[in-house]
Amino acid sequence: MHYLKRLHFLYCAKKATLVIGNVLPLRAIPEGAVVCNVEHHVGDRGVLARASGDYAIVISHNPYNDTTRIKLPSGSKKIVPSGCRAMIGQVAGGGRTEKPMLKAGNAYHNGGGNHQHIGHASTVRHDAPPGQKVGLIAARRTGRLRGQAAASAAKAD
Repeated sequence: MHYLKRLHFLYCAKKATLVIGNVLPLRAIPEGAVVCNVEHHVGDRGVLARASGDYAIVISHNPYNDTTRIKLPSGSKKIVPSGCRAMIGQVAGGGRTEKPMLKAGNAYHNGGGNHQHIGHASTVRHDAPPGQKVGLIAARRTGRLRGQAAASAAKAD
């Protein structure tokens, strides 16, 4: 956490004071406050705004259905139950990615993932003519999405 020192007491309670590092339910946090490590569902121990330098902002409270609207680091807005807890303040380590690598050895652990941008499809052999393959190359699955996958895909659209 930003601005925390050794021997700094942190309190996790419904009536904790609004001080950096304390954990409170979202309903007890005023609008416009900067929070991090926000729970998505009550009791899941915090999943939102946890990366270095990240924070979320409490936008509004809806007392009728007991929900709170927060603005995430991506800029998207999310509605979560007001009983979800959040930590006051911002995660430390902001600007970590701005430091230059300086040498190849420092970049050794970087990269990975499924779709690295290399300018062309990586599953096509290098001597194949351009435009040889289109669509989903080496797809994990084909056909219509059914069940849970279809519901999450429809929600994303």
